[in-house]
Amino acid sequence: MSDRDAEFAEYFAGRSSAMRGTAYLLCGDWHRAEDLVQATFTKLYLAWRRISRHEVLDAYTRQILVRTFVSDTRRGWFRKERQADFTPDSEAPGGGSAEDRLLLIEALTHVAPRQRAVLVLRYWEDLSVEETARALNCTTGTVKSQAARGLQTLRGRLADEYQERVR
Repeated sequence: MSDRDAEFAEYFAGRSSAMRGTAYLLCGDWHRAEDLVQATFTKLYLAWRRISRHEVLDAYTRQILVRTFVSDTRRGWFRKERQADFTPDSEAPGGGSAEDRLLLIEALTHVAPRQRAVLVLRYWEDLSVEETARALNCTTGTVKSQAARGLQTLRGRLADEYQERVR
């Protein structure tokens, strides 16, 4: 195994779980998330020898992941999304019950794919508006409007769900 291949294997081992969690938030299905991560790392491996700036590798990998998700969604490969039968492996940050987190993840599946990508990058990955725009290859204005629309959809969906839980 060459040094480059060893570097890639090390990067894959260290980052594939985090990318899988991000992919799950994008698509709401663990199997599809694994497919997205596999496609992402395949594309990354094909470009690995040309990558010279390893300090931006996470951003580049995230960009590949999001673009693969959006592209696959546009093509209709995954037309119908299903609610996952189980929760993500990692714990969410403190605050809120497990039931609240499940409710949020379920509500996120009802947000349009591009808006969902913006919400995941901005609020899960904690990217700035500018970094999100670069990852999605769009303007900062588009990121802001897509985030606002996505949050509006989430709020509406969560308000409906909350009302049902209170009854």
